[in-house]
Amino acid sequence: MIRSLTPLRHRGFRRLAAGQFASNIGDACYAIALPWYVLATHGGALLLGTVLAAYGIPRTVALIFGGQASDRWRPWTVMMTSDAVRVVAVAAMAVAAAAGPARAAVLIPIAVVLGAGEGFFLPGSYSIIPALLPDADLQAGNALSAAGNQLAMLAGPALGGALVAVLGPAPALALDAATFAISAVTLVGVRTAEKAAGPSLAPAPASEAGPAATSGPTLRSMLRSERILQVILLVTVAANLGSGGTGEVAMPALAHGPLHAGAGGYGGMVAAFAGGGLLGTLAAGWLRRVRRPAIAGSAAFIGEAVFLAAAPYLGGLLADSAALAAFGFLNGVGNIVMITLFQRWAPPELLGRLMGMLMLASFGVFPVSVALGAVVVRDLGPAPFFPIAAGLTVAAILAGLSQRSWRNLGAAGRPARTAAAVEAGTTTGS
Repeated sequence: MIRSLTPLRHRGFRRLAAGQFASNIGDACYAIALPWYVLATHGGALLLGTVLAAYGIPRTVALIFGGQASDRWRPWTVMMTSDAVRVVAVAAMAVAAAAGPARAAVLIPIAVVLGAGEGFFLPGSYSIIPALLPDADLQAGNALSAAGNQLAMLAGPALGGALVAVLGPAPALALDAATFAISAVTLVGVRTAEKAAGPSLAPAPASEAGPAATSGPTLRSMLRSERILQVILLVTVAANLGSGGTGEVAMPALAHGPLHAGAGGYGGMVAAFAGGGLLGTLAAGWLRRVRRPAIAGSAAFIGEAVFLAAAPYLGGLLADSAALAAFGFLNGVGNIVMITLFQRWAPPELLGRLMGMLMLASFGVFPVSVALGAVVVRDLGPAPFFPIAAGLTVAAILAGLSQRSWRNLGAAGRPARTAAAVEAGTTTGS
């Protein structure tokens, strides 16, 4: 069997991946249907922005609580509850869309519930994967999961657009509700697979783990003393401080202005990045375990920064798109290598909280990144923001590589975390 597909031999992971693919198709339909519903019924841009904020803010806030809940009650429980709540919420939105014009009193509370549900769901969706796969298949499993999400984001908008164009927004929203139900059904299968494989697949919740569970590291002690965690958070913040402004501000401004490429050219640039990212994600699934994964992932991020910095200066749409495709490819490889490394390194009893913190660092800087991009593009034009964003990533990566504990993380022949480090919640610095 092809190495990258071996995780599909495991029934629990196979069902999880199928459910998440369906759910992400539905989310893409929702992303088309909601703006169309609000704007087509004269709700206006202000209402749409308010509804989107009512979704985004609770999602960001809920991430840290979702991670804590996943550690306490197991990821499966939190994910199933989140899916069940979101089935009801999106179904209510579909009913509202079928009944009449968009109203703030209806849409805002539903958006809050959906955003909070997503925030609770996401940390568990990452922390459950190590519980479903043997370590040898973990990187390939992460790659398959991410590739499925990316495929859904490519195919879902086209399906959503067709549904909205032919039948209106209500059926597209109903489809999203149905995909949450599909995800919940597949999670039942995941739970069955867990039980069949035995309780060792997942760490016991805090209330059942006994006295030993309280003797390990805490989130606070790790934040204070774990150099590796500090490096990962630094790189996450630095990379996302540039990514939002690049994708949402600088790239469309470059296509509209210096490149004179229009909306079609901008779409081509986005597609080039997305296609490269999908290929990079799949390539990471084919990789065998490298001897120094932290260095390999860091090298991929430095390489992507080079292509990002060069993209606006290559003299044309085709060359710029090729650079963005290379950027996406290396980004896909680096992300999968680093996520897998993080899952292997993190104490299992804290994995949900640590994943929630990582996502909070990613989502939380998005508004700052977009604002920074707007200021730079206004004052200097779109092209300079690309090397600025690349420089932020490279600076953080080099700071991490200056630490011996980071360079040695996951190295062949070295345990990801020594027993002493797990006891104390600390690692050796540079």
